[in-house]
Amino acid sequence: MHKISETLLSDGIILEVKNNEKTDVIRELAQILIDKSTIINSEKFFSAIFRRENLESTGIGQGVAIPHARTSAVKNIAIVFGRSKVGVDFSSLDGLPSHLIFLIAAPEDKKSEYIMTLARLSKLLRKNDVRHTLLNAKTPEDVVKTIVQYE
Repeated sequence: MHKISETLLSDGIILEVKNNEKTDVIRELAQILIDKSTIINSEKFFSAIFRRENLESTGIGQGVAIPHARTSAVKNIAIVFGRSKVGVDFSSLDGLPSHLIFLIAAPEDKKSEYIMTLARLSKLLRKNDVRHTLLNAKTPEDVVKTIVQYE
């Protein structure tokens, strides 16, 4: 079982996303994985992640969103992180914008690992201290340290 800190790409952390629309932020974060060849078919990946997004919001509330998809367009499980000061409307359950966005991409054949990663990340982000520390992280290293410290 992978830890979140092992799946989160240290060079996949954007401290201030350029976009503020949900689909643009998802594309911005996914581009990191496309550039690394983790996502091997971007069209298929976007189709899967937006289909998932349309089923049910991945804005879990408290300023957090976890867009995710499991598809054969992905080589191995990876998490990238983006932060938005202004917040992004992910149609969260609590109606508030998301400031902490973790995108999970997983291969089709890693179902249990994918579900565990999603569950672990959700549990971690329910902690006020974790969210507060991530919102105030000054460097990507601070983000990784926070995940390692609390997981």
